[in-house]
Amino acid sequence: MPSEDMRIEDTGPAPQSFDIERSAIENDDYRAVAWSGRHLQVTLMSIPIGGEIGLESHPDTDQFIRLETGDGRVLMGPAKDQMTFDEKVSDGWCVLAPAGTWHNIINIGPTPMQLYAIYAPAHHAPGKVQATAAVASADTDDAPADWSVQSGHAPDQHA
Repeated sequence: MPSEDMRIEDTGPAPQSFDIERSAIENDDYRAVAWSGRHLQVTLMSIPIGGEIGLESHPDTDQFIRLETGDGRVLMGPAKDQMTFDEKVSDGWCVLAPAGTWHNIINIGPTPMQLYAIYAPAHHAPGKVQATAAVASADTDDAPADWSVQSGHAPDQHA
């Protein structure tokens, strides 16, 4: 987003409304949590040229991802060394990653890839902002809120 004071305030499980397309396009952070509900969460992401979301699997979390701008390559499969789904995506496309599926989206375009992701159940700390993928991977304080409803919440797996 252009400045700190323009950032969407994560209101927790309270009602919320905002222009998600504009917010995703204006977001400059690797990940910014826009809203945290009891059962799902919305995050905005910006993936730099040549960057990627990162190969991961969420055992208890289904994920919906929508590209607002950019070009990507989606890889998904039952194991991190068995990517059976390989497809190119661009503006307006969505990616549906079922719980337990290894997945990654790689920016293959000439501009940053702007997107938003919806997790069910919530996956990150409410209001969490991580400027880069390196900051996100080093973050040890990024757990969902105690008031969010979690299934068994098996730990995520990262390659």
